[in-house]
Amino acid sequence: MSRIFRKTGKGVDEIATRANRLVPRLRTALILVDGARNESELAQLIRQHAGETLEELLTLGYIEVASVTEAAPRKHVAEESVRKPEPVATEKPFAALRAEAVRAFNDLTGPAGEALAIKMEKAASREQLAPLLQTAYEIIGNSRGNQAAAEFKLRFASF
Repeated sequence: MSRIFRKTGKGVDEIATRANRLVPRLRTALILVDGARNESELAQLIRQHAGETLEELLTLGYIEVASVTEAAPRKHVAEESVRKPEPVATEKPFAALRAEAVRAFNDLTGPAGEALAIKMEKAASREQLAPLLQTAYEIIGNSRGNQAAAEFKLRFASF
C-alpha cells in the first residue's frame, strides 16, 4: 500500500505566507507534495529522511493522505520488454516535466529560489511555465554561473 499526500489548508497557507517558518527541509518537502506523487516518488525527491519528513508534515497538519493505492506488482523483466505501456493523452507528461524543472531549480538555488519554484509549480500550461523557466535560467546564471544555466536551459528547452 502506498499513500498519496496533498497539502492541507494549513500547508497551502504556509507556502504562501511562511507564517510558521518551517525549516528548509520541511518546507522543500511541503513544496514537493502535490496530491499526485506517492510516498516512493516523494522519497526519491526528498533527499534526507524522506519517511520521517513526510510523517512530521502529516503530524503537524501541513499535509494529509489524499488516497491509498496498492503497490503495483513488479513484472518480470522479459515481460516488460515485450509489452510497452501505451501512451495516454493526458496532462501528466506536462506535470512530470514541470515537477522535474521545479526539482532541478530547487536543487540549483535552494531556499533562495522558493518563490519562483512555487510559481513554477502552480503553472497550469506550457505557456504559463515558459516565462518562469526563462526567469529561472537567469537566476541560475546569476547564482551558479553560465554553465549551470546553460545546462538547465538545454534540459528544459522543450517547454
